[in-house]
Amino acid sequence: MADRYIEVSLVRRKITCTARLLDDRAPVTCAAVWDALPLGGDVYHAKYARNEIYALFPPFAASEPPLENPTVTPIPGDLCYFSFAGTELGTTSYGYDREVRPGTTLVDLALFYERNNLLLNGDVGWVPGIVWGEVVDGLAAMAEGCNDLWRTGAAGETLSFRRA
Repeated sequence: MADRYIEVSLVRRKITCTARLLDDRAPVTCAAVWDALPLGGDVYHAKYARNEIYALFPPFAASEPPLENPTVTPIPGDLCYFSFAGTELGTTSYGYDREVRPGTTLVDLALFYERNNLLLNGDVGWVPGIVWGEVVDGLAAMAEGCNDLWRTGAAGETLSFRRA
């Protein structure tokens, strides 16, 4: 199979990077994301994992992907997929501006932009993610935008994923 690429963007900031899908390591997850594109939503900056931005989506795969190509220590440029039950994110400490309740599932598509990340959450413990893509171009500009988002806030910003 030929390599597949997507663009990941902070829309309001007009910053885009290009990522290669890791079809050889996470084929089920890559297929699920690819088939669902384009996707976009409110961006959040991580509180626990450090150098991560992400958006939350309703489930889009026929069934949730298995834990393929897992990590708890993502590196700069990793794209990760997480699936959470509403009870895992249902506390106000997460700061979501929409209702997250028991009985729901949310998909978290994340981009890690700098080193020293650890997927350990004080409420639930280890949170392994599926590494399904790697940024191959534009990470420095994206990291700068992510740091600005951390300092000045995420309100009004969208994280989008689309086929390149």
